[in-house]
This record gives sequence, structure tokens and C-alpha cells, in this order.
Amino acid sequence: MGEQPLRCDYFDAGLCHSCTWMGVPLTEQLARKQDRAQQVIPAKEWLEAEPTLTQGFRNKVKLVVSGTVDAPTLGILAPGAMARDLGSTEGIDLERCPLPMLGIRMAIPVIKDFIRLCGLQPYRVRLDQGVLKYVIINESPRGELMVRFVVRRRGVQGVIFKYYPWLAERLPMMRVCSINVQPAHSAIVEGEEEIVVSDQEFLPMPLVVSDPAMEMSHGIKHLDLQLAPQSFFQTNTEAAQILYRRARQWVGAYVADDSIRSAWDLYCGVGGFALALASAGVPEVVGVEVSQLAVESARMSAAQHSTGKLTFIEADATQWAREQPANSLPDLIVVNPPRRGIGAELAAWIDASGVPKVLYSSCYMDSMERDLAAMPSYEARFANVVDMFPHTPHFETITVLERRH
Repeated sequence: MGEQPLRCDYFDAGLCHSCTWMGVPLTEQLARKQDRAQQVIPAKEWLEAEPTLTQGFRNKVKLVVSGTVDAPTLGILAPGAMARDLGSTEGIDLERCPLPMLGIRMAIPVIKDFIRLCGLQPYRVRLDQGVLKYVIINESPRGELMVRFVVRRRGVQGVIFKYYPWLAERLPMMRVCSINVQPAHSAIVEGEEEIVVSDQEFLPMPLVVSDPAMEMSHGIKHLDLQLAPQSFFQTNTEAAQILYRRARQWVGAYVADDSIRSAWDLYCGVGGFALALASAGVPEVVGVEVSQLAVESARMSAAQHSTGKLTFIEADATQWAREQPANSLPDLIVVNPPRRGIGAELAAWIDASGVPKVLYSSCYMDSMERDLAAMPSYEARFANVVDMFPHTPHFETITVLERRH
């Protein structure tokens, strides 16, 4: 990893400050993150912080659509746009942002042309007028794309379907295209209704999760995830692979000594950790996720992997865990919660459950600190910082907790 900080024209011009650590040497960024995590987690064994790519790493962007039909911008809202009408200058275009993967960056100008072709009026926040609110793009490790148009009302689906062949011809790597309907005048990006335009509904996300040092002798281990619209996946593919690889390594050691034979993956999303545990040899794994589309994605992925007994359940993680009989509890619980953490109720239940081990992965140290404080029956055995969000104070931390004797 070089010392030369990334330069960004948008940051230098004062147009975008999302990357608040832009210009900070990369080794210093990692050192700060490691220090913060070690203040919270007194692990017996800390691994060195894992760097990732510093540009071209984001596999997902949520771009605010502003400007006009003839000159749309895809990026962020200008400061103060929620408080006043800035007309066509309401948005800041981020077409040349260095963080998204190459396929996303190449798709943006084509999508602008598509907006013009369809005559989709950009949404005006202050006036609550217009129809097209956001464009959301995902990119897989193979360079395949999912493109989603977040619109104010269903009425525009006709024109998007009409000109979809034009878009598909100019974006040959696009595998999934959909329309998300979000009628509310609020900061919520996505609505509940999703209209799939393309023939394909799921974006394949093949990940390498084997230990690079062992690949020559043991082969390369893949996880083939399926990403549906609205389902969660980490925004940094390299970081996600490190997390799943670390889970396989740590849990695999427990499997080898026969101390883990069953696991629950609460907040399982599209099933990344559950599949990683199954591939590590855990005989029985249950994934629990509240999102129906995510569960469908996880089940599709599981069908491609013939490893152990792997089950995915659509349910609220906390409620489902509390309803299970005491004699069915697993040897390991995995939690990879949203930013808010698992919360006091689930943390207290896990602490009192008697489950021997917990694998906790979090993108927000403040909520992780609260949750760990609510589980005093456990102590951290292993921990690792993964630089999920370079150029910002944010990062992912993964740790294994063992019940105190």
C-alpha cells in the first residue's frame, strides 16, 4: 500500500466532502481506525488492519438525480438544497468520482442519455415536483451491472419499458434493470414496490473467500451470491471477501476441534456469512433475515452450494431467536447488523442464552460498543479491522467472542 494520498477534484473544489479524510496518508487512516477499535474491543489476539483498494472500490452508488431533462446531473444534492430552491444547480454531478468501480463510472453518461431519451423529469426536492429521484447502480466482480431507477410514481414505467432495449444495447454488461416506486416526499431513498424491467432479476456476485496463501495447495474457494434489488450487500467487494474469509478461517478452526457444529446467522442478508460458515464445514447453519427478497437471494445461492444443511428463514431476527426452544440453541451466533446495531433486547438475550460463541461484524463502532457492553458474559478472542470505507473515519470490525468460564 503506497503512502501517496488519493486526490479528488470534487473535494479540492469544495463540492463534495463525503470523504472527510481525503488527503490523509493511508497508513495514518488505518492506524486511527485500529486505535479506535482497540479502545472498544480488548481482544486477546488482534490482527493487523486490512487495507483495501483506495479507488474504484465501491460496488454500489446511490445517485441523486437533479438538473433538467436536457441536462440531468447524477450525484449529490448541493448544500442547502433541502432548504431552498436552487433550480438547475440543485445537484452536484459526480460522474468523475474516483471511488466507484469502472463499470459504474462508464455507465453514468449512458444513463444520462437514457434519461434524456425517456424525457424523465428530475425530481425537485424543494418544490416536490418531477419524477426521477435516484439512480442506483451495483457492479459485480465480473463487471456486470444492476441499474435501478427510483421514481415518484408508477406512471413512468411505460416509457422506461419502451426504451429499455436502447439502454440494454448500450450497456451490454447490464444484467438487471428495475424501477423502484417511492412516492413519499421524504429522505427515504427506496420504496417498497419494485418493478423488474429486465428478464433477469438477480445479479450474480461471485466472491473469492479462500486464504490466498493456501490456494496453490487447496484450490480457490468461491461463494456465488445472488443480489436482488433492495437486498443488502457490502459496498466494498474486496472488504466483503476479507470478512467472509476471516469468518471461514476462525470458525473453521473451531469446526476442526469439534466445538462448533451448528450456527445461526442473524441479519443474514443475502447469506454471505451463512454460506461462508457452511463452506468452512459447519454441519448445520440457519440464516434469518426480515427482507423477503434477500431471503430469496440467499436460497438461490444455497442451491448452488452443496455444503451441509443450510436453511434461510424470513423473520425478524430478535423475535425469531427469542421464540426458539432452549434445546435448539446453536454453538455459534453470527450477527452483522445494520448501523444501529443489534440493540439491547437481542444483546441481553444472547448474553443470557448460554451460546458458547458469537461472531460479530459491524460497520459502526459506537453501536458495536453498546452491544458488547450489554454482553458481559463474553470476551473477545480474535478481532480484525477491515477498511471498508477508505478516506473516511468509518470501517468494519469483525470479532469472535467466547463465553467466559
